Amino acid sequence: MVRQEHLGMSLSHEFSRVHRDLMDGRVRLSRIGAVAAGTSVSLPWLVVDGAGREVEPVSSYLRDRLLGDVSPLTCRSYAFDLLRWFRVLWTVDVGWEQATEAEAAALVGWLRSARNPQRQRRREGGHPPGAVNPTTGKRVLAAGYAPATIAHNLSAVHGFYAFHLHFGRGPVLNPVPENRARRATLAHRSPLEVPGRHRRGRLRPRVLERVSLMGWSVDRMCLSD
Repeated sequence: MVRQEHLGMSLSHEFSRVHRDLMDGRVRLSRIGAVAAGTSVSLPWLVVDGAGREVEPVSSYLRDRLLGDVSPLTCRSYAFDLLRWFRVLWTVDVGWEQATEAEAAALVGWLRSARNPQRQRRREGGHPPGAVNPTTGKRVLAAGYAPATIAHNLSAVHGFYAFHLHFGRGPVLNPVPENRARRATLAHRSPLEVPGRHRRGRLRPRVLERVSLMGWSVDRMCLSD
């Protein structure tokens, strides 16, 4: 058996049965809550709970992102990522201020095992998810969530907790682990330097980055932190 400390998780918070079932796709993710349009320029999108109440910790983070000059569409994307995160917390019955890496692992496990509802809408006679289109040579999107989606969701959750930690709120440790060596290197790197390759942070997926070479699209491995 793998020891809990080897996973970098608190011994006081082991995986519950719901955590494991969520990771393995044996339990449905809560459908509570929604992303709703805001009523002000400073908050064009917000997350509401099952009673229609604004989830204030998310709103304060999204306002901060807007002040950082992100677009309203980016704000909306973060809102959906954080709604998914809060649905994980509601499913395992853990408050956002008590979240640990166990919940982040449950989120990643669920994203890896769940079917993306957007992939289920295809035209009659179309190619099944994951297949290669013989005409274009491009691969049809798989039935599940793409590694880039998982990486984006983890980045949104990490940023959410980094923001609140700055003000002394939330757990002492960010639930989403990071590669500290990579972040330290990037913080002191000149924008003219070619970025180096670093090990991925724990739970982070391998993400393929598409580059164009002489008119051909090529997949290149991008290590997400």
